[in-house]
Amino acid sequence: MALLFLLLLGAVLTVPLGSRLGLPAPVLMTLIGVVLAFLPFVPNVDIPPEFILPLVLPPLLYASVQRTSWRQFAANRRPIFLLAVALVFVTTAAVGAVANALVPGIPLAAALALGALVAPPDPVAATAVAGSLGLPRRLVSILEGEGLFNDVTAIVLYHVAITAVVSGHFSWTLALGELVLSAVVAVVVGIALGWVTNRLIVILGDPTLQTGLTLLVPFVSYVVAEELHGSGVLGVLVTALFLAEHASDADDVMGRLAGQTFWEVVDTLVTGIAFGLIGLELVHVFGVAEGRGWRMIGWGAAVVAVVVGVRLIWLLPASWLAKKLHTLRDYAEEIPMSWRESVVMWWAGMRGVASVALALAIPLKKNDGSPFPGRDELVFIAFCVILTTLVLQGLTLPWLVRRLGVKADAEAERVYERDLAIRAAKAARLRLKEVEEVEELPEDLAERLQRAAFDIGARISADMVDDERRAAFTQRVQRAHTLQRIQREMLSAARHEVLAARSEPGADPEVVDRVLRHLDVRSMR
Repeated sequence: MALLFLLLLGAVLTVPLGSRLGLPAPVLMTLIGVVLAFLPFVPNVDIPPEFILPLVLPPLLYASVQRTSWRQFAANRRPIFLLAVALVFVTTAAVGAVANALVPGIPLAAALALGALVAPPDPVAATAVAGSLGLPRRLVSILEGEGLFNDVTAIVLYHVAITAVVSGHFSWTLALGELVLSAVVAVVVGIALGWVTNRLIVILGDPTLQTGLTLLVPFVSYVVAEELHGSGVLGVLVTALFLAEHASDADDVMGRLAGQTFWEVVDTLVTGIAFGLIGLELVHVFGVAEGRGWRMIGWGAAVVAVVVGVRLIWLLPASWLAKKLHTLRDYAEEIPMSWRESVVMWWAGMRGVASVALALAIPLKKNDGSPFPGRDELVFIAFCVILTTLVLQGLTLPWLVRRLGVKADAEAERVYERDLAIRAAKAARLRLKEVEEVEELPEDLAERLQRAAFDIGARISADMVDDERRAAFTQRVQRAHTLQRIQREMLSAARHEVLAARSEPGADPEVVDRVLRHLDVRSMR
């Protein structure tokens, strides 16, 4: 229990520390786990492997999807397919061939299981690392899409390969059928659960209850899809995309703010625990290498080279092909626009939580009772890949991004922001005009509302107005800031007085909290 709280504390502290050092927080948490693993007074972590995926992946995937949309995935389906499906198959085959040739006593099916579990870059690591580096939005979109979809393909391949080892039988027809069935079931479960959740959110109304419901939804989606022999990962993904696409009430400000804040906290804490556990597992992993460590490290290095090399060899022509199709047919998709961006995408392919869970979930025995062939070697090699890609690539990715000069297109973002500001201001003025047609407003109030409608857009983007109007707007903003500052001080005095009343004899805490909540909401507005 003390170790869990230590990991939670580390998850919180590594965020500002990572920002100060210019390093991704997941990488720092992994290093903290590594340090803790070698301290003699820190107990071994023994979490059943079958619990890691259902407990860790659903909330992390759900939180990641909040930052994207279905339309973004649809627009980028070609590059995402090349990375999330095709590259997983190619990496699985390449790693399987090398492991089968290098490691004595490893059957081809077991080697393919190793290939499947190290094939998918981690969606949490990709979004956490790439999102903090100021990369172009198109690269972050592709990395998010790849990270969220590749687990589906890899986990199905992994299960097929493991089944072939423990049973001694393998069928390509059965494997393909399982892949298709898994995807169809997950999509149906995800859409159905998303529709039901969307209706329940409307019925509940209260932001606290709505947020509590969204905490349960990813776990329910994962478990239901898995119970029906579908992909739990894809089920969570579809549910989250459905809810993000069908947000019911644009005016539910409190619910939206509460939900965003809650999921940012969940994302931070669960990500920290997950990557801390990766480092802590080192004790077990290095224990199996006793007496033959250098030999096993050599196998691990060879597989790491294959994993990293195959991604580069695949990514460069795939990016070229996507760019060629984009130019010829004018597809509305986001692709790497230069070799520098392709190199950044290559180096951002870190492995993480999913690979750890799949490695630890390798069975101990086959159906006939004999030991699973080469299980210790497979787990060791998998952790070599995870730690090398996560720590080495994670620590050097910020340097590589700066060295290559890959950064977001600030001008394009500014133009898009200005366009949205103009649309928002026009919508406000149109609504004001509709109100004036049915209500007779005093002249001074109508003029004030006209300025307020204009200010809605100007506050978002000052570029939408000329110099003269900008000066007038600036003066109004300064007056508004003075008014808001004094109002905040007045509300602060009111809150202090109400809180002081809580400790008075005969005070009703429930009434005090209700009044305090009213003041808090007023302060937010």
